[in-house]
Amino acid sequence: MAIHEYEHEYKIGNWYFCIMTFFKKKVELEEGDFYITPEGYKCFTEQYHLKRGYCCESGCRHCPYGFDKKTNSQKK
Repeated sequence: MAIHEYEHEYKIGNWYFCIMTFFKKKVELEEGDFYITPEGYKCFTEQYHLKRGYCCESGCRHCPYGFDKKTNSQKK
C-alpha cells in the first residue's frame, strides 16, 4: 500500500515497485500566461509562473523567483 498520495505501487512478476511521482497539479492556461516567440516557442510569462507557485530552476526568461541558471542559485 502506498504511504504517500504521490506514491504508486506496481507488481511485475513477483516483484513490487514503489514509484514516486513528483509532478505538480496541472495549471490551466489562460490568456496572458504565455506568448509565442519570433522563433515559434511558447514563452511563459511572470503571470503563469506566479500562478504555478514554484520555481522549476530552468532559467525561464520571466522567472519571478530570481533563479539564475549560470550560478544555479535563487535570489531572494
